Amino acid sequence: MKIGFNNEKYITMQSEHIRERIAKFGGKLYLEFGGKLFDDYHASRVLPGFAPGSKIKMLQQLKEDVEMIIVVNANDIVKNKVRGDLGITYDEDALRLIEIFRGLGFYVGGVVITQFAGQEQAIAFRNKLGNVGVPSFLHYTIAGYPSDVNHIVSENGFGKNEFVETKKPLVVVTAPGPGSGKMATCLSQLYHEYKRGVRAGYAKFETFPIWNLPLKHPVNVAYEAATVDLDDVNMIDPFHLEAYGKTTVNYNRDVEIFPVLRSMMEMIQGESPYQSPTDMGVNMAGLCIEDDEAVREAAKHEILRRYYTALVDFARHGTGEKCIEKLELLMQQTGVTADINPLIARAAEVERVTTTPAAAMMMDDGTIVTGKTSALLGCAAALVLNALKYLAGIDKDTDIISPNDLEPLCKLKLEHLHHHNPRLHSDEVLIALTMSATHNEDAAKALKCLDMLKNKEAHFTVIPSAVDEKLYKTLGILLSCEPKFSKKSLHIPEIDA
Repeated sequence: MKIGFNNEKYITMQSEHIRERIAKFGGKLYLEFGGKLFDDYHASRVLPGFAPGSKIKMLQQLKEDVEMIIVVNANDIVKNKVRGDLGITYDEDALRLIEIFRGLGFYVGGVVITQFAGQEQAIAFRNKLGNVGVPSFLHYTIAGYPSDVNHIVSENGFGKNEFVETKKPLVVVTAPGPGSGKMATCLSQLYHEYKRGVRAGYAKFETFPIWNLPLKHPVNVAYEAATVDLDDVNMIDPFHLEAYGKTTVNYNRDVEIFPVLRSMMEMIQGESPYQSPTDMGVNMAGLCIEDDEAVREAAKHEILRRYYTALVDFARHGTGEKCIEKLELLMQQTGVTADINPLIARAAEVERVTTTPAAAMMMDDGTIVTGKTSALLGCAAALVLNALKYLAGIDKDTDIISPNDLEPLCKLKLEHLHHHNPRLHSDEVLIALTMSATHNEDAAKALKCLDMLKNKEAHFTVIPSAVDEKLYKTLGILLSCEPKFSKKSLHIPEIDA
């Protein structure tokens, strides 16, 4: 994958721009942080060169001036809402974020529990925070929110919310997921700051869509593909066009809420500092793209991966037809077809020849390595092994795992774990490889190449097992697959593919 994004330039430019925005408001800024603050792998995929931890590294440039506030919606606590990528509830994730922030040296001002209406689960969470020494603050359900601006910006609206007495010039307001109430928290804080005679401002940090790229640029379309389940739609910012005569891109929710948001800021601050949703943003990512063709290509591959993910979700759960239809439309708009990924055809060819599930992976030099299903290895395990041999310069026909290391694992699976066949998953073959590396020089060489699998792209002709899928994700391999299972069953089995 060609590098198309200057990460160091981004970190420097972004931190400088945020400092300028702080200064604009007299030294106090509430920054609503949308998207992922940590591990933004979507950004790293569509902007090759963008490091997944760039945002937090950028904030570390400002660390002495930064304070973190974490927002959790009380209703999400009641519903036990779970982060799909981590498998933990929003309240658990709030505690995880606090530990991470503190570990990185950031000051955490506390947790704001929004939409509070006496929910027992929210009270229990607040007690838990108190027990571990984390300050918490209640923000209440406000009748008429967000349309009844006169009521919202009053003592019976924002005025009822508990105020977080922040200490730093830059207050980063983040949350475990969307719908937590970050914007309302920022505006409530502004209301209380101005009541106290403190001049403060609000801004928003959203990486996507990138405001200074064309509306149908593949990078912006890839954002729509990533949020297809949320029904987000990129659109021209009409307020920015009217105010400045310049075309910029935003997304529907920010455009729709802007008139209300502007009215609130006028009531709180006397006038709105912004004429458009684009004005509110501070994102500099678009100015750090140095190879437009490289990011276009990467974004198209991301759109295709999202499409295959939607197809697999439909195969697994029988839902999401509208998402598939929208993704097909986005593919048409950007000229994306399966032909852009040669791995799809190569994996299919191996499956046709062997009549068993197969997989393929792209190396940095353009070489495609394949993996087939055999008596002892699933195609996921075979692909990892073959890729490591290629990276280590070992002939593909060389056995680097001793049969003496394989046999005990296969016996364990059949006789004690009651599997239907002895084939090894990718994690098991890595264990066997580690055992062989103690007495086999080639195995040791291959094992040293494990980190080189990161960001490699792979495609399967079947849905891989949950074990293999998790291992590939852990290794940082970009995985896509056909929406079919390797064997038929009335329930979804743990596939030994």
